[in-house]
Amino acid sequence: MKIAIVKERRPHEARVAASPDSVKRLSGLGLEVLVETGAGDGASIPDSAYEAAGAKIVKTAKDALGAADIVFKVRKPIGPGSEVAGEANEIALIKKGAVVIALMEAYKDRALIDAIAAKDITCFAMEMVPRITRAQSMDVLSSQANLAGYKAVLDATAEYGRAFPMMMTAAGTIAPAKCLVMGAGVAGLQAIATAKRLGAVVSATDVRPAAKEQVESLGGTFVAVEDDEFKQAETSGGYAKEMSDEYKKKQADLIAETIKKQDIVICTALIPGRPAPVLVSEDMVKTMKPGSVIIDLAVEQGGNCPLSEFGKVVKKHGVTIVGHANVPSRIAEDSSVLYAKNLYNFITPLVDQESGKLTIDPEDEIIKGSLITQGGKVVHEAVLAVKTDGKASAAKPKTKAKAKPKTKAAAKSAKTKSAKPDAASE
Repeated sequence: MKIAIVKERRPHEARVAASPDSVKRLSGLGLEVLVETGAGDGASIPDSAYEAAGAKIVKTAKDALGAADIVFKVRKPIGPGSEVAGEANEIALIKKGAVVIALMEAYKDRALIDAIAAKDITCFAMEMVPRITRAQSMDVLSSQANLAGYKAVLDATAEYGRAFPMMMTAAGTIAPAKCLVMGAGVAGLQAIATAKRLGAVVSATDVRPAAKEQVESLGGTFVAVEDDEFKQAETSGGYAKEMSDEYKKKQADLIAETIKKQDIVICTALIPGRPAPVLVSEDMVKTMKPGSVIIDLAVEQGGNCPLSEFGKVVKKHGVTIVGHANVPSRIAEDSSVLYAKNLYNFITPLVDQESGKLTIDPEDEIIKGSLITQGGKVVHEAVLAVKTDGKASAAKPKTKAKAKPKTKAAAKSAKTKSAKPDAASE
């Protein structure tokens, strides 16, 4: 079977769906890898590196997609009537019956999903792989969010007009920066670890009780109203429960008082399939010190701060608000390598070693969670509940998050590798 790797053509996307290492591994599974010329340019991977790893370099996306039985992509394929101006309809180039594996944003673009089904393409959404122990090595949300949390702190240092650590010099003492991380998922834990390494005084907030130990094990101070309702605030899947209006008011008051004292605020809260919750209101921004910085990792889903602007760095009320698009892509070399390994780990159990064909077991938990289209139909229950105009339906996504690390050692692993879970944060 042939597998295609093409150049990503959506705006703000520099990643690529294969690395030279993953090409070698895919070849070891008996797959022939076709790589479009220049596919790895954004991640500093030259065609020669792919060729040396065993891939065949083809001139165009049409050459790769038209011949492939399997298509690996970072972002969803470009479809008919796409908002990506001037780019070819990739779905039209993919042959009937092929398998596409990518970050599909299935809840956002039902029309695209329908177009893929109409072409009889079997489609998997990597962001919907269930976060179970067996699927940890396939978890793209964690691999990408881990890097996003790291990069968020570096972006904050670039915009902040002072140093992060305390410095004692002959000319005087520089006080350390105070950094608040909002949301202690994978991105949040990595942001805490990175800001701490840079010498900031770090605090963090999350409505899940399990987050407290993780934050404190990384050297951060946990900020939350810890009443009886808070102690029952986590679902069995590891997500936060909807809190009462009374609790929300108490928590908002506490956060408002905390934010006044911060130099850096990093927002990481996302809810799969839903708009990002507002965590930092305009009134809160007005209370922050001039020169403070807010990094909003949720800007692509509406933002945790209503003043953030997608793809822009803006200054409001004396505060710099950073809304960079696609933060994992801003560190494309590493994020591509990790994403490519996630894809390899996903496809490996599906390849029958005797026949060399894909075996898709509809009863497998990983397949059930991530399979979007098959046999000319949309088959994922939660995606079926999304209206064709892309608006949210009454049904809620069923994808669960794996519970956060329970031990101090597990939380500390965020310093060096992806902890679970998150979504470009989460």
